[in-house]
Order: sequence, then structure tokens, then C-alpha cells
Amino acid sequence: MNISQLETLLTISKTLSFRKAGELLNLTQPAVSAQIKSLEDEFSAVLVDRNHPVALTDRGKVFLEHAEQILAVVEQLKQKLSDLNHIPQGHIVLGTTTSIAIQILPRVLSYFQNQFPLIKTSILSMSSTQVLSHVENGTVDVGIGYLSDRSPQVETSVLYYDTFEFVVSPRHPLASVPRATIGMLKDIPLILLSPDTLGRRFVDRIFRENNLQPNIVMELGSSEEVKRMVELNLGAAIVSKLSIAGELRQGTLKMIPVDELETSHPVGVMTKSGRYVNSAMRQFLNDLKGMPEDQFISSE
Repeated sequence: MNISQLETLLTISKTLSFRKAGELLNLTQPAVSAQIKSLEDEFSAVLVDRNHPVALTDRGKVFLEHAEQILAVVEQLKQKLSDLNHIPQGHIVLGTTTSIAIQILPRVLSYFQNQFPLIKTSILSMSSTQVLSHVENGTVDVGIGYLSDRSPQVETSVLYYDTFEFVVSPRHPLASVPRATIGMLKDIPLILLSPDTLGRRFVDRIFRENNLQPNIVMELGSSEEVKRMVELNLGAAIVSKLSIAGELRQGTLKMIPVDELETSHPVGVMTKSGRYVNSAMRQFLNDLKGMPEDQFISSE
């Protein structure tokens, strides 16, 4: 067994095709088949069902779990050896929400990549609850999101605090109201985040605690989409305060304080406990945690 065979099996599991796997690995299709056949002979097990579409067998799925662990160990070894050069380098995969990716990361990453050009950064956009699970399973190296959920496998550090605020178009009937209560919102058409987001879970809880049923007319996957719909006056919304700073300055949205929503939510960094922190991650985390809270807010 060798590392390239494991990489081939992993690629087949993702592409479900010997041909596509060969293209990605710069191998001929017969070479891909030979590598898989060699693994199957060595372990006396059929790992890949070659019918169409191609799929891993039950034994192949078990084998893949261990193959991924082995490849992760090999990658850590490469990073440790690279770190001996004392030059921060490597690849960081960040997982965060769309709003944070748009509002916060550009400022952080522009400085960071100017200082450390050998460090490559990829950003995966997802909900905060997904960020936590992706950090747990190692899909992302560093997660940035709301820290409402906790896991013994994940270490966290607070960067700043956010709130969820009620916003309307300047043309909305409530735009002139100086302050509102949750009871005033029960019949208003609302455009809310999807149920798997922390913001939506928070809103649902507030309505539930006040024995109210919200009038939800639209559900969207990100705050950016929600804001655009509210700007068109298709409904009101409850979104992250930091995500609307630009729209408030431009006057395209109006924020109305609601007593029941005045709860602070910590936003921070998530990393997997016990995971080897390469020089790239170490430098990025040091820079990120060293930024004062007002810099995150002013970056809006």
C-alpha cells in the first residue's frame, strides 16, 4: 500500500468516476484501476463497486475512513517539516458565515496576505452551526462564527459581540417608529434567515417565549440575501447588527430597537482541540486574536 493509492481511492469517492479521478490525478484510467485493484488484492476486499454509477462498497467506506486519517497524518508531517524552516507558509481553510466573510475577513486577510504571501487561504461559506461541525470533522482548519453551540472537541476564543436587530426599508410603515416591542412584530410580514442559522433560532425562541406566531413570508440562506429583499420593501427582518452597518450609513435600511432582542451574542474563532497547528494557522490565529474588538466593528 502507498499514499498515492489512498489518494486515488479518496478521489474516486468524491468523483464517483475512474475517468474523472484519473483526470484530477493526472493518471490514465487503467492506472487508476490498477491502483484500486492492488489495494483490493492486498486487503482481500472489494472496495469499489464498478457498476454505473461507481460507488464505494461498505468495506470501501470503512477503508476510506482510515485512509482519510492516514492522509491527514501525512499532511501534518509535511507541515511540521515545512515549519522547521521558520517561515510561515502553508494552506488555511476558513469556514465562516457569508456576512462575516463579506464584512470582516477582507480587512483581516488583506493585511495578513501582504505580510505572509506564502500562506494560501480558502474560504468556505456556511451557517454558524455548520462551521462548528466542519471544525469538528476537520473539513476546515479555522472556523469563525457565533459561539452559541459548544463541543468538547472544539476550542473557542471570543473576538467580538454582536446583536440581532429589527430592520425595515425607509418606506416601511414602521420606519418612523422610534422603538418597538416583539408584540408589534407578530403580524408584520417577516423575511427571516433559514431555520438552521443561529439568528433564526434566536428569533424563533424570542417569539416562542412571548407566545407569538411570526408572519414569515420568506426564508433565505444568508443575511446578504435578506437585506436585499428588505431594501425592496418586501418585508421586515431581524439580522446581525454588524452586517447592516453599510446599509444604515447609506440609508437603505432603518434599524428599530426592539426590547426583547437586546441580547449580546459572542462571535469568535473555533479550532479543533488537539489538532496540530502549523505555522500558517498559528500566525493567522495570533493576528486574528490580537485585533481589538473595535477594529472588527469599524471594518463594517
